[in-house]
Amino acid sequence: MLKLIWRLSLLVLAALAVVWLAERPGSIAIHWQGQDVELSVFVGVILLVSLFAVLFFVIWLFRRIWRAPAVLRGSRKARREKRAYEALSRGIIAAGAGDSAAAARHAAIAGETLKHEPLVKLLGAQAAQLRGDKAEVARVFEAMSQHHDTALLGLRGLHGQARDQGDWQAAHQHAEAALSRNQGLGWAQLAMLHSLTRKQDWQGAAKIVEKMAKSGALAKAEAAQKQAALLCAAAMASEEKDKAAALKLASEAHALDATLTPAALTMARIYTTQAQPKRALKALRETWLKAPQRDLASAAAAAVDDTPEDKFERVRDLVGKEPATAEGRFALAHAAVLANRFEAARDILLADAKSEPAAGICALLAQIYDALGNAETSKSWLSRGLSAQADPMWMSDGRPVAQWMPLSPVSGEVVPCEWRSPQHRATQHQLALQPPSLAAATKAEAPLVLAAPPLPDDPGVEQDS
Repeated sequence: MLKLIWRLSLLVLAALAVVWLAERPGSIAIHWQGQDVELSVFVGVILLVSLFAVLFFVIWLFRRIWRAPAVLRGSRKARREKRAYEALSRGIIAAGAGDSAAAARHAAIAGETLKHEPLVKLLGAQAAQLRGDKAEVARVFEAMSQHHDTALLGLRGLHGQARDQGDWQAAHQHAEAALSRNQGLGWAQLAMLHSLTRKQDWQGAAKIVEKMAKSGALAKAEAAQKQAALLCAAAMASEEKDKAAALKLASEAHALDATLTPAALTMARIYTTQAQPKRALKALRETWLKAPQRDLASAAAAAVDDTPEDKFERVRDLVGKEPATAEGRFALAHAAVLANRFEAARDILLADAKSEPAAGICALLAQIYDALGNAETSKSWLSRGLSAQADPMWMSDGRPVAQWMPLSPVSGEVVPCEWRSPQHRATQHQLALQPPSLAAATKAEAPLVLAAPPLPDDPGVEQDS
């Protein structure tokens, strides 16, 4: 619309100029080489404009003729590039379809013209991969890694090839080189994380997770959880050698994720050896309020070397006089048994006895009734425990594990290791591990965590008694 208005305006201005000249008559006299020529002003202007038009046309025609060879060469180059890009497109499609011969053929056609096009090099590498020519693939990726525009693509290809060949050191070096060029590369960060966890460099892996959170590759909540798990693993690994460093790492993990039981337990163990029971109990209480777990109560009982009665009071102070969770009731009942409060232990477990308690509670009730002299009821609870739900245990990626671990036993990823009941029933072997009498347990402290069941072949299938 604006162009149309502009053109109409020019036409109007031209018409007004013609009218203006026509209304103002006059003459122009030209004397040149003895010749006199007299023209009207209007005709003179028309002739001048025509002369300029002819001059411009001659210049334009001369330029077209002068540039014709270059235009022809450019046209041929454009046609060649068009055919090359068409070949590149067909080659990528062929590589995606798994046709190695067609991919290699189109890559060769495109490479004749598009020698510096990164996609041509990538297509050549894909064609070589389809043929199984690993040496050619390595050569192409190595060449790409030497150029600034294709360096990251080449390093990623080299990393993938090294990883597939099991050369973890080379894979680590390629990922590290990629991160030195771009700190926000998600694949390189993840590759470094896998490499460091594989070497059990937990602190280095925690720093990578922190960088992933800053770059947006991980959500802050997920990153905090993973970082806490890695720092906790580092603390547990260094606990025997350097307790001060282990305490610092465990405290950082606890600050990031207060639900992480192993971090609180590590802090409690170190504070206990340093004769600082108040700090140990504080860490245990903070975690208990968010994630009740029987090991926390066991650590609270062991925070001070005193009588079983005092230990019972500390556990009750931790879990409450009337625990709201099965873990709390189990922990308090176990502490009561160690303090020879069998009737109190029985009363604590009344709520569980009326429902479907886990195998550990069934075994504990059997022990309590045996100590109270009620053998029939003890046998009844032992029998009931044979078909009861298995006790809570550490579960990682759907698999039961013997102890807490930061990595999945399935994928090797940093995943939450949770304390919960597996989806299978208790076995007779699990109950057989429980002593029929508490006579020996009352003389010395027995471990709070009952023996874990053997790892089932399929955690998702119930086993018959």
